[in-house]
Amino acid sequence: MTGGSATGSAELSTQPHEAIRQPGLGPRGFARWAWRQLTSMRVALLLLFLLAVAAVPGSVFPQRGANPGDVLTYLDEHRTLGPWLDRLSMFDVYSAPWFAAIYLLLFISLVGCVLPRSFQHVRAIRSRPPAAPRNLTRFVDHRTFVTDAEPAAVVAAAREALKARWWRVDVTESTVSAEKGYARETGNLLFHIALLFLLVGIAVGALLGTHGSVIVVEGNSFANTLAQYDSFGSGRLAGSDQLPPFSFTLKDFRATYERGGAQDGAPRSFEADLAVRDSPTSQPRLQTVEVNEPLVVAGTKVFLIGHGYAPRITVRDKNGTVVSSTAVPFLPRDGKFTSMGAIKVPDGGPVQFGFRGVFLPTAHLDPVQGGFSTYPAADSPGLLLSLWTGDLGLDTGKPQSVYSLDTSRMKAGPLKSMRVGDVWTLPDGLGSITFDGVSEFASFNIAHDPGKEPAFFAAMTALAGLMLSLFVRRRRLWLRATADGEGRTLVEVAGLAKSEAGGLGRELDELLVRLPAPRPPLPDEEPA
Repeated sequence: MTGGSATGSAELSTQPHEAIRQPGLGPRGFARWAWRQLTSMRVALLLLFLLAVAAVPGSVFPQRGANPGDVLTYLDEHRTLGPWLDRLSMFDVYSAPWFAAIYLLLFISLVGCVLPRSFQHVRAIRSRPPAAPRNLTRFVDHRTFVTDAEPAAVVAAAREALKARWWRVDVTESTVSAEKGYARETGNLLFHIALLFLLVGIAVGALLGTHGSVIVVEGNSFANTLAQYDSFGSGRLAGSDQLPPFSFTLKDFRATYERGGAQDGAPRSFEADLAVRDSPTSQPRLQTVEVNEPLVVAGTKVFLIGHGYAPRITVRDKNGTVVSSTAVPFLPRDGKFTSMGAIKVPDGGPVQFGFRGVFLPTAHLDPVQGGFSTYPAADSPGLLLSLWTGDLGLDTGKPQSVYSLDTSRMKAGPLKSMRVGDVWTLPDGLGSITFDGVSEFASFNIAHDPGKEPAFFAAMTALAGLMLSLFVRRRRLWLRATADGEGRTLVEVAGLAKSEAGGLGRELDELLVRLPAPRPPLPDEEPA
Protein backbone atom coordinates (compact mmCIF):
# COMPACT_ATOMS: atom_id res chain seq x y z
CA MET A 1 0.00 0.00 0.00
CA THR A 2 2.79 2.34 0.90
CA GLY A 3 4.70 1.70 -2.33
CA GLY A 4 1.60 2.10 -4.38
CA SER A 5 0.82 5.37 -2.71
CA ALA A 6 4.30 6.64 -3.39
CA THR A 7 4.12 5.60 -6.98
CA GLY A 8 0.80 7.34 -7.38
CA SER A 9 2.21 10.50 -5.87
CA ALA A 10 5.16 10.36 -8.24
CA GLU A 11 2.82 9.92 -11.17
CA LEU A 12 0.75 12.87 -10.07
CA SER A 13 3.81 15.07 -9.60
CA THR A 14 4.90 14.42 -13.15
CA GLN A 15 1.63 15.70 -14.60
CA PRO A 16 2.01 19.19 -16.15
CA HIS A 17 0.24 21.86 -14.15
CA GLU A 18 -2.24 24.02 -16.02
CA ALA A 19 -1.38 27.75 -15.90
CA ILE A 20 -3.69 29.77 -13.71
CA ARG A 21 -5.44 32.31 -15.87
CA GLN A 22 -6.37 35.63 -14.32
CA PRO A 23 -9.59 37.10 -15.61
CA GLY A 24 -8.99 40.04 -17.93
CA LEU A 25 -10.12 43.53 -17.04
CA GLY A 26 -11.94 44.11 -20.27
CA PRO A 27 -12.72 47.56 -21.66
CA ARG A 28 -15.14 48.45 -18.86
CA GLY A 29 -12.81 47.21 -16.16
CA PHE A 30 -9.85 49.05 -17.63
CA ALA A 31 -11.91 52.26 -17.95
CA ARG A 32 -13.01 51.91 -14.30
CA TRP A 33 -9.40 51.37 -13.18
CA ALA A 34 -8.15 54.35 -15.22
CA TRP A 35 -10.90 56.56 -13.78
CA ARG A 36 -10.01 55.59 -10.22
CA GLN A 37 -6.37 56.35 -10.88
CA LEU A 38 -7.12 59.68 -12.52
CA THR A 39 -9.45 60.82 -9.74
CA SER A 40 -7.14 59.86 -6.89
CA MET A 41 -5.63 62.63 -4.80
CA ARG A 42 -2.15 61.33 -5.61
CA VAL A 43 -2.65 61.85 -9.35
CA ALA A 44 -4.32 65.24 -8.77
CA LEU A 45 -1.27 66.44 -6.84
CA LEU A 46 1.01 65.04 -9.55
CA LEU A 47 -0.92 66.90 -12.27
CA LEU A 48 -0.85 70.09 -10.22
CA PHE A 49 2.92 69.74 -9.94
CA LEU A 50 3.20 69.07 -13.69
CA LEU A 51 1.11 72.18 -14.41
CA ALA A 52 3.47 74.27 -12.28
CA VAL A 53 6.48 72.79 -14.08
CA ALA A 54 4.83 73.34 -17.48
CA ALA A 55 4.33 77.01 -16.63
CA VAL A 56 8.06 77.53 -15.95
CA PRO A 57 9.01 78.12 -19.62
CA GLY A 58 6.47 80.96 -19.66
CA SER A 59 8.68 82.88 -17.22
CA VAL A 60 11.98 81.77 -18.77
CA PHE A 61 11.28 82.54 -22.43
CA PRO A 62 9.58 85.69 -23.79
CA GLN A 63 5.94 85.20 -24.73
CA ARG A 64 4.29 86.51 -27.88
CA GLY A 65 1.17 87.57 -26.03
CA ALA A 66 3.12 89.79 -23.63
CA ASN A 67 6.09 91.08 -25.65
CA PRO A 68 6.41 89.98 -29.27
CA GLY A 69 9.43 92.22 -29.76
CA ASP A 70 11.44 90.21 -27.27
CA VAL A 71 10.44 87.02 -29.09
CA LEU A 72 11.77 88.41 -32.36
CA THR A 73 14.96 89.46 -30.64
CA TYR A 74 15.41 86.01 -29.12
CA LEU A 75 14.83 84.31 -32.48
CA ASP A 76 17.30 86.66 -34.12
CA GLU A 77 19.97 85.97 -31.49
CA HIS A 78 19.43 82.18 -31.39
CA ARG A 79 19.16 81.16 -35.03
CA THR A 80 19.52 77.42 -34.29
CA LEU A 81 17.80 76.94 -30.92
CA GLY A 82 15.05 79.52 -31.45
CA PRO A 83 13.11 77.74 -34.24
CA TRP A 84 13.10 74.48 -32.27
CA LEU A 85 11.78 76.24 -29.18
CA ASP A 86 9.13 77.87 -31.37
CA ARG A 87 8.02 74.45 -32.66
CA LEU A 88 7.64 73.32 -29.05
CA SER A 89 5.43 76.38 -28.32
CA MET A 90 7.91 77.77 -25.79
CA PHE A 91 6.96 81.29 -26.86
CA ASP A 92 3.22 80.53 -26.54
CA VAL A 93 3.31 78.29 -23.48
CA TYR A 94 -0.20 78.95 -22.22
CA SER A 95 -1.71 78.24 -25.65
CA ALA A 96 0.33 75.08 -26.23
CA PRO A 97 -1.54 71.78 -26.74
CA TRP A 98 0.56 70.01 -24.10
CA PHE A 99 -0.24 72.71 -21.53
CA ALA A 100 -3.95 72.46 -22.35
CA ALA A 101 -3.82 68.67 -21.97
CA ILE A 102 -2.34 68.88 -18.47
CA TYR A 103 -4.84 71.60 -17.60
CA LEU A 104 -7.82 69.53 -18.75
CA LEU A 105 -6.62 66.36 -17.00
CA LEU A 106 -6.15 68.30 -13.76
CA PHE A 107 -9.68 69.68 -14.02
CA ILE A 108 -11.18 66.23 -14.60
CA SER A 109 -9.11 64.75 -11.78
CA LEU A 110 -10.24 67.42 -9.33
CA VAL A 111 -13.89 67.02 -10.29
CA GLY A 112 -13.74 63.26 -9.85
CA CYS A 113 -11.88 63.62 -6.56
CA VAL A 114 -13.75 66.50 -4.93
CA LEU A 115 -17.39 65.77 -5.77
CA PRO A 116 -17.57 62.33 -4.07
CA ARG A 117 -15.77 63.72 -1.04
CA SER A 118 -18.24 66.62 -0.91
CA PHE A 119 -21.21 64.25 -0.87
CA GLN A 120 -19.58 62.16 1.85
CA HIS A 121 -18.90 65.31 3.88
CA VAL A 122 -22.52 66.44 3.60
CA ARG A 123 -23.68 63.02 4.80
CA ALA A 124 -21.22 63.15 7.69
CA ILE A 125 -22.47 66.59 8.76
CA ARG A 126 -26.08 65.40 8.70
CA SER A 127 -25.32 62.21 10.60
CA ARG A 128 -25.31 61.90 14.40
CA PRO A 129 -22.01 62.09 16.31
CA PRO A 130 -20.62 58.63 17.11
CA ALA A 131 -21.91 57.00 20.29
CA ALA A 132 -19.83 57.02 23.44
CA PRO A 133 -17.33 54.14 23.65
CA ARG A 134 -17.78 51.60 26.45
CA ASN A 135 -14.54 52.48 28.30
CA LEU A 136 -13.84 56.22 28.36
CA THR A 137 -10.90 55.95 30.73
CA ARG A 138 -8.72 54.42 28.05
CA PHE A 139 -8.45 57.78 26.28
CA VAL A 140 -5.45 59.96 27.02
CA ASP A 141 -7.66 63.00 27.74
CA HIS A 142 -10.30 61.91 30.23
CA ARG A 143 -11.82 63.10 33.52
CA THR A 144 -13.80 61.23 36.18
CA PHE A 145 -15.66 62.53 39.23
CA VAL A 146 -18.66 61.78 41.46
CA THR A 147 -21.55 64.18 42.02
CA ASP A 148 -24.79 64.20 43.97
CA ALA A 149 -26.78 65.42 40.92
CA GLU A 150 -29.02 63.09 38.96
CA PRO A 151 -27.63 61.63 35.69
CA ALA A 152 -30.33 63.46 33.73
CA ALA A 153 -29.25 66.79 35.24
CA VAL A 154 -25.59 66.12 34.33
CA VAL A 155 -26.54 65.20 30.78
CA ALA A 156 -28.75 68.28 30.41
CA ALA A 157 -26.03 70.58 31.76
CA ALA A 158 -23.43 69.08 29.42
CA ARG A 159 -25.78 69.41 26.45
CA GLU A 160 -26.44 73.10 27.09
CA ALA A 161 -22.77 73.87 27.73
CA LEU A 162 -21.63 72.17 24.52
CA LYS A 163 -24.34 73.68 22.33
CA ALA A 164 -23.40 77.14 23.63
CA ARG A 165 -19.91 76.49 22.23
CA TRP A 166 -21.21 75.34 18.81
CA TRP A 167 -20.65 71.63 19.30
CA ARG A 168 -22.84 69.16 17.42
CA VAL A 169 -24.51 67.22 20.23
CA ASP A 170 -26.45 63.97 20.47
CA VAL A 171 -27.75 62.73 23.85
CA THR A 172 -29.26 59.62 25.36
CA GLU A 173 -30.54 59.07 28.90
CA SER A 174 -27.02 58.73 30.30
CA THR A 175 -24.55 59.80 27.55
CA VAL A 176 -23.60 62.85 25.56
CA SER A 177 -21.77 62.61 22.22
CA ALA A 178 -20.40 65.82 20.74
CA GLU A 179 -18.31 66.69 17.73
CA LYS A 180 -16.71 69.90 16.53
CA GLY A 181 -14.33 71.01 13.82
CA TYR A 182 -16.16 70.00 10.65
CA ALA A 183 -15.11 73.37 9.27
CA ARG A 184 -11.66 71.84 8.80
CA GLU A 185 -12.90 69.38 6.19
CA THR A 186 -15.28 72.06 4.85
CA GLY A 187 -12.32 74.38 4.34
CA ASN A 188 -10.37 71.61 2.65
CA LEU A 189 -13.23 70.92 0.24
CA LEU A 190 -13.83 74.64 -0.23
CA PHE A 191 -10.20 75.04 -1.24
CA HIS A 192 -10.46 72.31 -3.87
CA ILE A 193 -13.84 73.49 -5.17
CA ALA A 194 -12.50 77.05 -5.42
CA LEU A 195 -9.52 75.65 -7.29
CA LEU A 196 -11.96 74.13 -9.76
CA PHE A 197 -13.67 77.49 -10.25
CA LEU A 198 -10.25 79.09 -10.61
CA LEU A 199 -9.49 76.71 -13.46
CA VAL A 200 -12.91 77.48 -14.96
CA GLY A 201 -12.24 81.22 -14.73
CA ILE A 202 -8.89 80.83 -16.44
CA ALA A 203 -10.50 78.66 -19.12
CA VAL A 204 -13.25 81.24 -19.71
CA GLY A 205 -10.59 83.91 -20.15
CA ALA A 206 -8.67 81.68 -22.56
CA LEU A 207 -11.78 80.85 -24.63
CA LEU A 208 -13.54 84.23 -24.67
CA GLY A 209 -10.64 86.61 -24.08
CA THR A 210 -8.57 88.60 -26.54
CA HIS A 211 -5.07 89.97 -26.20
CA GLY A 212 -2.71 91.82 -28.46
CA SER A 213 0.18 94.24 -28.53
CA VAL A 214 0.90 97.35 -30.49
CA ILE A 215 3.65 99.93 -30.71
CA VAL A 216 2.43 103.52 -31.07
CA VAL A 217 4.80 106.39 -31.89
CA GLU A 218 4.15 109.84 -30.42
CA GLY A 219 1.55 111.64 -32.50
CA ASN A 220 0.16 108.44 -34.01
CA SER A 221 -3.16 106.78 -33.26
CA PHE A 222 -4.47 103.28 -32.63
CA ALA A 223 -7.98 102.01 -33.39
CA ASN A 224 -9.12 98.76 -31.79
CA THR A 225 -9.41 96.78 -35.01
CA LEU A 226 -7.56 93.62 -35.96
CA ALA A 227 -5.52 95.32 -38.69
CA GLN A 228 -4.03 97.80 -36.22
CA TYR A 229 -2.38 95.19 -33.98
CA ASP A 230 1.25 94.18 -34.28
CA SER A 231 0.29 90.82 -32.80
CA PHE A 232 -3.13 89.52 -31.82
CA GLY A 233 -4.53 86.41 -30.21
CA SER A 234 -8.02 85.40 -29.20
CA GLY A 235 -9.82 82.49 -27.65
CA ARG A 236 -11.57 79.93 -29.80
CA LEU A 237 -14.97 81.38 -28.93
CA ALA A 238 -13.96 85.04 -29.29
CA GLY A 239 -14.25 86.79 -32.63
CA SER A 240 -12.28 89.79 -33.84
CA ASP A 241 -15.59 91.42 -34.85
CA GLN A 242 -16.50 91.68 -31.16
CA LEU A 243 -13.73 94.14 -30.31
CA PRO A 244 -15.07 97.30 -28.64
CA PRO A 245 -14.72 100.27 -31.05
CA PHE A 246 -12.44 102.55 -29.03
CA SER A 247 -9.35 104.39 -30.21
CA PHE A 248 -6.62 106.57 -28.76
CA THR A 249 -3.83 108.88 -29.85
CA LEU A 250 -0.45 108.95 -28.08
CA LYS A 251 -0.07 112.67 -27.43
CA ASP A 252 3.11 112.45 -25.38
CA PHE A 253 5.34 109.92 -23.69
CA ARG A 254 7.62 110.80 -20.77
CA ALA A 255 10.33 108.70 -19.19
CA THR A 256 12.63 109.83 -16.38
CA TYR A 257 15.81 108.21 -15.08
CA GLU A 258 18.18 108.57 -12.15
CA ARG A 259 21.14 110.82 -12.82
CA GLY A 260 24.42 110.27 -11.00
CA GLY A 261 25.22 108.01 -8.10
CA ALA A 262 25.12 104.24 -7.93
CA GLN A 263 21.68 104.15 -9.59
CA ASP A 264 22.68 106.25 -12.59
CA GLY A 265 20.36 105.48 -15.49
CA ALA A 266 17.83 103.52 -13.41
CA PRO A 267 14.22 104.17 -14.51
CA ARG A 268 12.06 106.34 -12.28
CA SER A 269 8.76 106.87 -14.07
CA PHE A 270 6.97 106.17 -17.35
CA GLU A 271 3.85 108.05 -18.40
CA ALA A 272 1.84 108.07 -21.62
CA ASP A 273 -0.72 110.82 -22.28
CA LEU A 274 -3.57 109.47 -24.40
CA ALA A 275 -6.51 111.15 -26.12
CA VAL A 276 -9.14 108.41 -25.85
CA ARG A 277 -12.38 107.98 -27.81
CA ASP A 278 -14.74 105.41 -26.29
CA SER A 279 -16.55 105.17 -29.64
CA PRO A 280 -16.11 106.72 -33.10
CA THR A 281 -18.72 109.39 -32.31
CA SER A 282 -17.62 110.27 -28.76
CA GLN A 283 -15.51 113.25 -27.82
CA PRO A 284 -11.86 112.54 -26.93
CA ARG A 285 -10.91 112.52 -23.28
CA LEU A 286 -7.39 112.84 -21.92
CA GLN A 287 -5.98 110.12 -19.67
CA THR A 288 -2.50 109.37 -18.43
CA VAL A 289 -1.51 105.71 -18.44
CA GLU A 290 1.28 104.51 -16.18
CA VAL A 291 2.80 101.17 -15.27
CA ASN A 292 0.15 99.14 -13.36
CA GLU A 293 -2.41 101.90 -14.00
CA PRO A 294 -4.05 100.83 -17.27
CA LEU A 295 -6.66 102.49 -19.41
CA VAL A 296 -10.00 100.66 -19.06
CA VAL A 297 -12.53 100.90 -21.89
CA ALA A 298 -15.61 98.65 -22.19
CA GLY A 299 -14.04 95.88 -20.13
CA THR A 300 -10.78 96.03 -22.09
CA LYS A 301 -7.56 97.09 -20.37
CA VAL A 302 -4.70 98.88 -22.10
CA PHE A 303 -1.43 98.32 -20.24
CA LEU A 304 1.76 100.29 -20.76
CA ILE A 305 4.43 97.57 -20.96
CA GLY A 306 7.40 99.17 -22.65
CA HIS A 307 8.84 102.05 -24.60
CA GLY A 308 11.70 103.00 -26.86
CA TYR A 309 12.90 105.41 -29.51
CA ALA A 310 11.83 105.91 -33.10
CA PRO A 311 14.35 107.86 -35.22
CA ARG A 312 12.62 110.12 -37.75
CA ILE A 313 14.04 109.26 -41.15
CA THR A 314 13.50 110.83 -44.57
CA VAL A 315 14.62 108.99 -47.71
CA ARG A 316 14.87 110.81 -51.05
CA ASP A 317 15.63 109.51 -54.52
CA LYS A 318 18.40 110.87 -56.70
CA ASN A 319 16.10 113.69 -57.90
CA GLY A 320 15.38 114.83 -54.31
CA THR A 321 11.83 113.49 -54.28
CA VAL A 322 10.75 112.19 -50.88
CA VAL A 323 10.33 108.42 -51.06
CA SER A 324 9.46 107.94 -47.39
CA SER A 325 9.37 110.06 -44.28
CA THR A 326 8.47 108.31 -41.06
CA ALA A 327 9.48 107.54 -37.51
CA VAL A 328 10.92 104.01 -37.43
CA PRO A 329 10.69 102.18 -34.07
CA PHE A 330 13.94 100.59 -32.91
CA LEU A 331 13.82 97.85 -30.27
CA PRO A 332 15.90 98.42 -27.09
CA ARG A 333 18.61 95.85 -26.38
CA ASP A 334 20.06 96.96 -23.04
CA GLY A 335 19.47 99.19 -20.03
CA LYS A 336 21.05 102.18 -21.78
CA PHE A 337 18.50 101.77 -24.58
CA THR A 338 20.93 100.87 -27.30
CA SER A 339 18.34 99.94 -29.93
CA MET A 340 18.29 97.87 -33.10
CA GLY A 341 16.09 98.39 -36.13
CA ALA A 342 15.75 98.26 -39.88
CA ILE A 343 14.79 100.71 -42.61
CA LYS A 344 13.43 99.21 -45.84
CA VAL A 345 13.13 101.09 -49.13
CA PRO A 346 11.48 98.84 -51.74
CA ASP A 347 10.80 101.67 -54.21
CA GLY A 348 12.46 104.89 -55.27
CA GLY A 349 15.81 103.65 -56.52
CA PRO A 350 17.29 101.59 -59.34
CA VAL A 351 17.34 98.61 -56.92
CA GLN A 352 15.75 97.79 -53.63
CA PHE A 353 17.82 98.73 -50.62
CA GLY A 354 17.61 98.95 -46.86
CA PHE A 355 19.56 99.73 -43.72
CA ARG A 356 20.46 97.90 -40.60
CA GLY A 357 20.59 100.45 -37.82
CA VAL A 358 21.73 100.96 -34.25
CA PHE A 359 20.25 103.89 -32.37
CA LEU A 360 22.17 105.37 -29.42
CA PRO A 361 20.18 107.77 -27.18
CA THR A 362 23.33 109.25 -25.66
CA ALA A 363 25.90 108.32 -28.28
CA HIS A 364 29.56 107.79 -27.59
CA LEU A 365 31.80 106.75 -30.45
CA ASP A 366 35.01 104.95 -29.53
CA PRO A 367 37.58 103.87 -32.15
CA VAL A 368 38.10 100.58 -30.31
CA GLN A 369 34.72 99.72 -28.76
CA GLY A 370 32.66 101.31 -31.52
CA GLY A 371 29.44 103.13 -30.75
CA PHE A 372 27.50 102.68 -27.54
CA SER A 373 25.06 104.60 -25.37
CA THR A 374 26.09 105.94 -21.97
CA TYR A 375 22.62 106.98 -20.73
CA PRO A 376 19.03 105.91 -21.58
CA ALA A 377 17.68 109.43 -22.15
CA ALA A 378 18.05 111.00 -25.61
CA ASP A 379 20.65 113.55 -24.53
CA SER A 380 22.86 113.19 -27.60
CA PRO A 381 21.22 110.89 -30.17
CA GLY A 382 23.30 109.04 -32.67
CA LEU A 383 22.48 106.61 -35.47
CA LEU A 384 24.75 103.96 -36.98
CA LEU A 385 23.58 102.66 -40.36
CA SER A 386 24.84 99.96 -42.71
CA LEU A 387 23.57 100.00 -46.31
CA TRP A 388 22.37 96.81 -48.02
CA THR A 389 21.27 96.57 -51.64
CA GLY A 390 19.46 93.77 -53.44
CA ASP A 391 16.21 91.86 -53.00
CA LEU A 392 14.41 92.69 -49.75
CA GLY A 393 12.33 89.54 -50.09
CA LEU A 394 9.04 91.38 -49.68
CA ASP A 395 7.47 89.67 -52.69
CA THR A 396 8.04 86.09 -51.54
CA GLY A 397 4.89 86.01 -49.39
CA LYS A 398 6.96 85.01 -46.36
CA PRO A 399 6.20 87.23 -43.35
CA GLN A 400 9.05 89.44 -42.18
CA SER A 401 9.77 91.35 -39.03
CA VAL A 402 9.70 95.13 -39.42
CA TYR A 403 12.58 95.32 -36.95
CA SER A 404 15.06 93.20 -38.91
CA LEU A 405 16.45 93.06 -42.44
CA ASP A 406 16.69 89.81 -44.40
CA THR A 407 20.10 90.13 -46.08
CA SER A 408 20.25 86.63 -47.56
CA ARG A 409 19.79 88.06 -51.10
CA MET A 410 21.45 91.41 -50.51
CA LYS A 411 24.93 92.88 -50.79
CA ALA A 412 26.59 94.84 -48.01
CA GLY A 413 27.43 98.48 -48.62
CA PRO A 414 29.19 101.24 -46.68
CA LEU A 415 28.63 102.23 -43.04
CA LYS A 416 27.74 105.65 -41.71
CA SER A 417 27.41 107.30 -38.30
CA MET A 418 24.89 110.14 -38.18
CA ARG A 419 23.73 112.85 -35.81
CA VAL A 420 20.42 114.67 -35.89
CA GLY A 421 20.30 116.81 -39.03
CA ASP A 422 22.95 114.85 -40.93
CA VAL A 423 22.33 113.88 -44.58
CA TRP A 424 23.99 110.82 -46.12
CA THR A 425 24.24 110.83 -49.91
CA LEU A 426 24.01 107.22 -50.95
CA PRO A 427 26.22 105.66 -53.65
CA ASP A 428 25.14 104.36 -57.05
CA GLY A 429 22.36 106.92 -57.50
CA LEU A 430 20.26 105.56 -54.64
CA GLY A 431 19.47 109.05 -53.37
CA SER A 432 19.97 110.20 -49.78
CA ILE A 433 18.83 109.60 -46.21
CA THR A 434 18.33 112.27 -43.55
CA PHE A 435 18.29 111.82 -39.77
CA ASP A 436 15.59 114.37 -38.87
CA GLY A 437 15.21 113.75 -35.15
CA VAL A 438 13.90 111.37 -32.51
CA SER A 439 10.42 110.50 -31.30
CA GLU A 440 9.52 108.10 -28.54
CA PHE A 441 7.14 105.19 -28.80
CA ALA A 442 5.17 103.25 -26.23
CA SER A 443 4.25 99.59 -26.47
CA PHE A 444 0.84 98.60 -25.15
CA ASN A 445 -0.70 95.28 -24.23
CA ILE A 446 -4.45 95.33 -24.88
CA ALA A 447 -6.37 92.57 -23.16
CA HIS A 448 -9.97 91.59 -22.54
CA ASP A 449 -10.20 88.77 -20.00
CA PRO A 450 -13.78 87.97 -18.88
CA GLY A 451 -12.53 85.23 -16.56
CA LYS A 452 -10.21 87.44 -14.55
CA GLU A 453 -12.72 88.56 -11.89
CA PRO A 454 -14.18 85.05 -11.32
CA ALA A 455 -10.66 83.70 -11.07
CA PHE A 456 -9.78 86.38 -8.50
CA PHE A 457 -12.77 85.59 -6.28
CA ALA A 458 -12.06 81.87 -6.63
CA ALA A 459 -8.48 82.47 -5.51
CA MET A 460 -9.66 84.43 -2.47
CA THR A 461 -12.15 81.67 -1.63
CA ALA A 462 -9.42 79.06 -1.96
CA LEU A 463 -7.26 81.08 0.44
CA ALA A 464 -10.12 81.26 2.97
CA GLY A 465 -10.68 77.50 2.66
CA LEU A 466 -6.98 76.87 3.16
CA MET A 467 -6.99 78.96 6.34
CA LEU A 468 -9.92 76.94 7.70
CA SER A 469 -8.24 73.64 6.92
CA LEU A 470 -5.01 74.75 8.61
CA PHE A 471 -6.32 76.39 11.78
CA VAL A 472 -9.56 74.56 12.67
CA ARG A 473 -9.13 71.45 14.85
CA ARG A 474 -11.38 68.42 14.52
CA ARG A 475 -12.27 66.82 17.89
CA ARG A 476 -14.85 64.62 19.58
CA LEU A 477 -16.08 64.54 23.17
CA TRP A 478 -18.15 62.05 25.17
CA LEU A 479 -19.75 62.11 28.59
CA ARG A 480 -21.38 59.26 30.52
CA ALA A 481 -23.32 59.78 33.76
CA THR A 482 -24.11 56.56 35.68
CA ALA A 483 -26.10 56.26 38.93
CA ASP A 484 -24.46 53.96 41.47
CA GLY A 485 -27.67 53.18 43.37
CA GLU A 486 -26.60 55.11 46.48
CA GLY A 487 -27.77 58.56 45.41
CA ARG A 488 -24.53 59.38 43.68
CA THR A 489 -23.63 59.75 39.99
CA LEU A 490 -20.32 58.71 38.42
CA VAL A 491 -19.42 61.13 35.61
CA GLU A 492 -16.85 60.12 32.98
CA VAL A 493 -15.71 62.61 30.34
CA ALA A 494 -13.20 61.89 27.53
CA GLY A 495 -12.10 63.54 24.30
CA LEU A 496 -10.33 62.64 21.09
CA ALA A 497 -8.57 65.06 18.76
CA LYS A 498 -8.22 64.33 15.04
CA SER A 499 -4.92 66.18 14.94
CA GLU A 500 -1.94 66.61 17.24
CA ALA A 501 -2.82 70.20 18.10
CA GLY A 502 -3.18 70.71 21.86
CA GLY A 503 -5.99 72.30 23.82
CA LEU A 504 -8.34 69.33 24.18
CA GLY A 505 -7.59 68.92 27.91
CA ARG A 506 -8.40 72.59 28.46
CA GLU A 507 -11.75 72.14 26.73
CA LEU A 508 -12.57 69.18 29.01
CA ASP A 509 -11.76 71.31 32.05
CA GLU A 510 -13.97 74.14 30.76
CA LEU A 511 -16.83 71.67 30.36
CA LEU A 512 -16.42 70.36 33.90
CA VAL A 513 -16.80 73.89 35.26
CA ARG A 514 -20.31 74.04 33.75
CA LEU A 515 -21.41 70.67 35.13
CA PRO A 516 -22.90 70.03 38.60
CA ALA A 517 -20.21 70.35 41.26
CA PRO A 518 -18.42 67.17 42.31
CA ARG A 519 -19.36 65.78 45.68
CA PRO A 520 -16.46 66.19 48.13
CA PRO A 521 -15.15 62.79 49.24
CA LEU A 522 -15.98 61.52 52.75
CA PRO A 523 -13.09 61.09 55.22
CA ASP A 524 -12.96 57.32 54.61
CA GLU A 525 -13.20 57.61 50.77
CA GLU A 526 -10.49 57.88 48.19
CA PRO A 527 -10.87 60.76 45.76
CA ALA A 528 -12.22 59.55 42.40
